[in-house]
Formats: sequence, C-alpha cells, structure tokens
Amino acid sequence: MEEAMKKSIIHYLLILTVSFLLLISYAFTKDKYRIAVIPKTEIGTFWKSIHAGVKLSSVALGVNIEWKVPFEYSTPSQISLIEQSVEEGVSGIILAPLQRDSVVSPVANAMKKKIPVIIFDTEIKGIAGKDYVCFVGIDNKKGGSLAGKQIVELLAKKGRVLVLRAPTNIDQPNIVAREKGFLETIALHKNIQIIEYVIQSGSDVDNVKDECLKISEKLKTADAVFCSYEQSTIGTLLAMRQIGIAGKIKFVGFDTPKIAIEALKKGEIHALIAQDPARMGYLSVKSMVDYLEGKKIDPVVNVDARIITQNNLDDPEIQKLLALPITDK
Repeated sequence: MEEAMKKSIIHYLLILTVSFLLLISYAFTKDKYRIAVIPKTEIGTFWKSIHAGVKLSSVALGVNIEWKVPFEYSTPSQISLIEQSVEEGVSGIILAPLQRDSVVSPVANAMKKKIPVIIFDTEIKGIAGKDYVCFVGIDNKKGGSLAGKQIVELLAKKGRVLVLRAPTNIDQPNIVAREKGFLETIALHKNIQIIEYVIQSGSDVDNVKDECLKISEKLKTADAVFCSYEQSTIGTLLAMRQIGIAGKIKFVGFDTPKIAIEALKKGEIHALIAQDPARMGYLSVKSMVDYLEGKKIDPVVNVDARIITQNNLDDPEIQKLLALPITDK
C-alpha cells in the first residue's frame, strides 16, 4: 500500500512538472512572438472570418496578435500601420494590401530591417519568397474559372451572362484575376453571350444596389449574373429582390455572407464561390510562426476555393467552412 502511494505521488508530481513546463513554454512563446496583422478592413463577413482564424491561431500557437485595422479604407492609412509596426519592433507583419504597388516600398523596408512580411488575400508586385516571405490565399483566376464552369452548367451551355465587374480604377488584382478566369472560361462556349457592366462605386453594398437598379432592364434580359466579390454579390441580390427577379435568373456570386447563404437556400442565388477566409487567417499566422522558427516556407500557400450550392450546403466540410464567424451580416 505504501509503495503504491509513493508511485501515485511520483506520478502526480510528474504531471505537475510537465504541466508547469508547458505553461512556461507557452508563456515564453507568447513573449517571444508579437505579430502585427493588417487587414484591408473589418467590415463584412469575409474579414470577420479572417479575424476569427487569426484569433484561433493566436490561441493554438501561443503568440501575441496585434490586429491593426486601417483608420480609413485607404492605402496611406495602411502604410502608416506598416511603418508603425516596424518602429514598434514586432516579430513579423501579415498584410492584406489595399493596393499592389503602393505598399512595395514599406514592405521592402520592413524586410530590410529583418521584420518578415507575409502577404495574404491580394498579391503585391514582387517575388514571393524573395521580396516577402510568402503569399497566402486562393488562386483567384481559378476561382473565377470555377464560377464560369458553374454558369455554363446552369445555362446548359447557352444564354446571356451579365458580368458585373469591379471599377476599372481600383488596384485589386485578386478581383481582376477572378473576372479574367470567369471570362476566359465563358469564352470557350460560343453559344453563351457575355454582357459586361462596370460597377463604378463597387466597394459599398448600397452603391452596388443603386447602380444595379439603374440597369434593371439589362438584368431582366440576362439569363445569368456573375459577381466577383462580397459587396457586389449582396448589392446585386438586394437589387434583384427589389426588381422582382430574384430566383428567376441564374446567379453565381463570391464569398459567403449570411444574407447570401440564406438566398442560396431560397434559390435566389444558385452558387457561391467560398474562399475559406478563417483558414486563410489561420494559415497566415502559422506560416509566420513557422518562418520565425526557421522552418522552410513555400512561396505560395494555397487555400482552395470551394463551390457551394444547395446540393452540398449541408455537407460537414461546407458547414465547417461556414461556421465562423457568428455575425449579423
């Protein structure tokens, strides 16, 4: 009995020792890595999901995350945050650039000062793995191609497709690549006619809605509609509801805000291209931690885009993708 008690005490002390060492290790890691994450904005389901993935990585990997949202949706505001992070001496910077050209210099300056930079969501000019650590995100051209194939299937290879394009003056290569992939895929089918319309004020849902209402006749004569980003998808949906054609025209959109998922269930939207932003946020932080610990990082960390339809909406993997974040939008 005494021997058994001794073994029990030793076992208990070992557990306490291991637990203490793990806590010390966790605390050390928390102090060791301080990572600044600079998104484009915090508005919309996509960016809330990015933030959820980032917060999850902070807990899982034991690092301090500084979530730095630009004061306004502008490149100067974002550049100011990059420079501030460099001055503060953070361990690394994770950036979703508003423009691909303007941030090249501050990113290069951070790298020169031995502060590694990871780019996510939207690529910048330069070479991943050389000018910055890596790029984390979807293959946007492939995402657009997936949307194109879905439209082709929905229309049985025949009809008129209205493509609501982003403003020509924006510097968003991710959106441009989606639209290019979509148009190239549709162009392979001679019996599908492409009608293009540029949404000039495309960064705001209400503006997209208003512009769509102005082209209601174009919408009514289309057999299908494609939108390449979240605000465009929501704004177009709201306009189609007001016109009374929601569900009567095949509709493929991008991203998965709550309103779009509900519209998918009702048959008002027929397919959504999902980016899995929570995973994107998580992998961005994980890649930074791996780099800081001396591990080899691939120049491009792909996050696969997924097609969501009524047929696969209840699949466990799709539900897992849609689980974060909890939001009213």
